[in-house]
Amino acid sequence: MKETMVIASPLGNIRLHAEDGYLLSLQFTEDPEDLGTMDVFLLEVKSQLDAYFQGDLKIFNIPVALGGTEFQQKVWMEVNKIPYGKTASYQQIAKRLDSPKAVRAVGGANGLNPILVVIPCHRIISQTGELNGYAGGLWRKLKLLQLESRDQPGNPYSLGF
Repeated sequence: MKETMVIASPLGNIRLHAEDGYLLSLQFTEDPEDLGTMDVFLLEVKSQLDAYFQGDLKIFNIPVALGGTEFQQKVWMEVNKIPYGKTASYQQIAKRLDSPKAVRAVGGANGLNPILVVIPCHRIISQTGELNGYAGGLWRKLKLLQLESRDQPGNPYSLGF
């Protein structure tokens, strides 16, 4: 059964879609908060997101179901390997996929990530360290990186949350 919930977060409301105990989508939205039918699975997702935004959770334990192409899925799984508080470039991801010339394709796939925050596409930055492209808005990408690096002295994104 498909379930939907809109929750509040420090970065604005988030729409969650799930089916049969798998998270299908997590996107920022302007829609008002709506806890829907109070689905147990989505309440657990909300709980983990709350802990993440408080700085108490570094690794999500949420079953996800991904659509997309085979290449997109490979990119998202590689992005998911980037540790909390760390970043990688589009080029590094392309090289890890044995497709060093696929930098733009990696960027395109990263931009289509259906499960923001949980699959941490915000951790992907340009080769020069610049922030570019984020479906939730660049200001949110910066805030997510700041949240994750706040305990890392010298990190260029540790500006506070």
